[in-house]
Amino acid sequence: MKLESKIVIDFIKPLTKVLDVGCGDGSILLHLKKEKKIDARGIEIDHEKVKESLSKGLSVVEGDAEKDLISYPDQSFDYVILTQTLQAFYKPRKVLHELLRIGKNAIVSIPNFGYWKVRLSLLLKGRMPVTKTLPNTWHDTPNLHMCTIKDFFDLCHADKINIIKSIAVTQNRSSAISNLNLEIKNLYSEFGIFLISKKN
Repeated sequence: MKLESKIVIDFIKPLTKVLDVGCGDGSILLHLKKEKKIDARGIEIDHEKVKESLSKGLSVVEGDAEKDLISYPDQSFDYVILTQTLQAFYKPRKVLHELLRIGKNAIVSIPNFGYWKVRLSLLLKGRMPVTKTLPNTWHDTPNLHMCTIKDFFDLCHADKINIIKSIAVTQNRSSAISNLNLEIKNLYSEFGIFLISKKN
């Protein structure tokens, strides 16, 4: 299992209700269902991945999160998961607020466009970077809104979103992000994972 998935799973308490937005083949939900006895739900746009999830006995519906999250009632989940997808939405800020409307907490991960290898590629090659975390060329990428860990912190501050936990990941290592080390984590992290909630 990828380190990112392990961190996401660690954020979630047992016996809770979880929605995985863009759940793929349902691997995170399946693990949570078996190990933490959660009430697992998913939404996925890819028809084949939905079929794969359903074959595992998971409750997954086919849908476009950008359009379909509005149909979920307020605070209907304890956690809503969105991994490596926020930057691919046309209106990521709106999606973020939908996650926090339907979930008491949200877990969001983003690729970090502030990572030093990304910066170096732009500086030296003058081209959009292709890395392990960002494997697509500019004309083939699903990423519409490139943001950094610092950008995500700024958005949460502006929109009064509480960052409960934030983890930086590079290769197979993870470490906590705070306001004190934000600059260095923004430079040396491939992606960030955040546990967030609305401020009271």
